[in-house]
Amino acid sequence: MSISFFVILALAVAYGYLNGVHGAASVVSTMISSRALHPRLALILAATSITIGPFVLGTAVVHTVAVEFVRPEAASVRVIVAALISAVIWSSLTLWLRIPSSISQALFGGLIGGSWAGFGLSSIQTAGLVKVMVALFVSPVLGLIAALLLVRLVYFLGQWASPRINRWFNRGQIVAAVLMAISFGANDGQKLIAVIALGLSATGITHTFTIPGWVTILSATTIGLGTLTGGMRLIKTLGVRFYKIRPIHGFGAQMASAGIILGAGLLGGPVSGSQVVTSSILGAGSADRIQKVRWGVAQQILVSWLLTLPLSTLFAMIAYRVLEILSL
Repeated sequence: MSISFFVILALAVAYGYLNGVHGAASVVSTMISSRALHPRLALILAATSITIGPFVLGTAVVHTVAVEFVRPEAASVRVIVAALISAVIWSSLTLWLRIPSSISQALFGGLIGGSWAGFGLSSIQTAGLVKVMVALFVSPVLGLIAALLLVRLVYFLGQWASPRINRWFNRGQIVAAVLMAISFGANDGQKLIAVIALGLSATGITHTFTIPGWVTILSATTIGLGTLTGGMRLIKTLGVRFYKIRPIHGFGAQMASAGIILGAGLLGGPVSGSQVVTSSILGAGSADRIQKVRWGVAQQILVSWLLTLPLSTLFAMIAYRVLEILSL
């Protein structure tokens, strides 16, 4: 294997690990805040479920990322390296600042910036770009609406129930979290698989786009380890700073997130799991009353989401030019 591929592989592993760290907050924050599970047990459960994810739901998202987004001639080593450098920088920065961000947006922004710098805007396929943008920006809205409606439905159906029903919500929340984590791992794991497979093709190791079994295993393991070791600061942001999360909110947010991420994965939509979960948490809290949610915190996260794509695009363009100057 060439040195270029090892560089791509190292950056991909770093990206996957950071993806898992950010994903940990998304998956376990409501379980921990509502005291459904002890934090350590919640992280172990989330890591196990996310690791399973890349082995299920097929490869529809892989096809979207690797085949439909950037034209084959533009998927060069320099473009892939620039895209991963950009995604890793942005993911590390937002983690340091304790801001939940879209790691998926960072990757796609990196791919746009790298291919734009090297091959022009025409290197981005319009149909693939529209598909990705719809998946990234419509799914959080659907998550908010779905969680709000689901929690209100549960309130209506359980209006005569005693407080003991919270035990059932806690148990249901654990099941929903497992489903959501598997869906999360499947969707985000496929993005990592796509990047590594593109690296194999760009460096000439494979002559056609293929997905060796070890790539899936590595991607699953990397994201799982990131989930297991990380994200306690982001967990606090999602689980505490919005509002006081109760079992019903956790159940509603997890169920809504699981359904949307799972559906998107089956359709090949590369959604941002962290965005869907965050918006679902907001929707679940809004089911009580709009004023319940600390919207100032939500506004900070929204600004981060809106900045992710343009800034990661810019970072990748700069990285591409630096690599070009250095003849790398």
